[in-house]
Amino acid sequence: MSIYIRRMREEDIPQVVEIENIAFSRPWSKSIFKAALLLPYAAYYVAVEQSEDKPQGGMTAAQKRSEATIPCGIPAAQNTLKDLLSEGDRKNGIGEKIVGMCGVKKIFEEGDISNVAVHPDYRGRGISRQMLDMLMREAREDGVTAFTLEVRAGNRPAICLYESYGFRTEGIRPRFYEDPVEDGLVMWLR
Repeated sequence: MSIYIRRMREEDIPQVVEIENIAFSRPWSKSIFKAALLLPYAAYYVAVEQSEDKPQGGMTAAQKRSEATIPCGIPAAQNTLKDLLSEGDRKNGIGEKIVGMCGVKKIFEEGDISNVAVHPDYRGRGISRQMLDMLMREAREDGVTAFTLEVRAGNRPAICLYESYGFRTEGIRPRFYEDPVEDGLVMWLR
């Protein structure tokens, strides 16, 4: 199994909403994600686990594709797993399981990070860091120079992750979160 990060697509929304429902007391709906994907100033990302299920014959789908050849008879074996999937497979999400997501809305030079979540079965593997690395790299390429986010005051793993990037708490929103009621920390990376 391998995990890679890519931009969220509309067909990812059902799996993303499942993670959202597990991770947040006030989860976004399918319609909110669908609308968010249409925003020209927003970018949403997913962490994808690529299945290596064994089909009949004992070979994985990726191994079968790696034995194939590309035009001119050049073996495709040097391609990465992601490259080995056909465009149709990637579009249809065949063999893909969404295990995390995050997003950013870019307003001038500021990026508002939201919806950072990883499925509980995949936490502690650095997936949030991988997603944030891509999100922040691409946002900086688009001219974002500062980032902000909100996090539960009691979410120590997330706070430690954000602090490792240089985020600092600059405000508190009392009783911002529900179920359980908890303050929200407003963090900035400038």
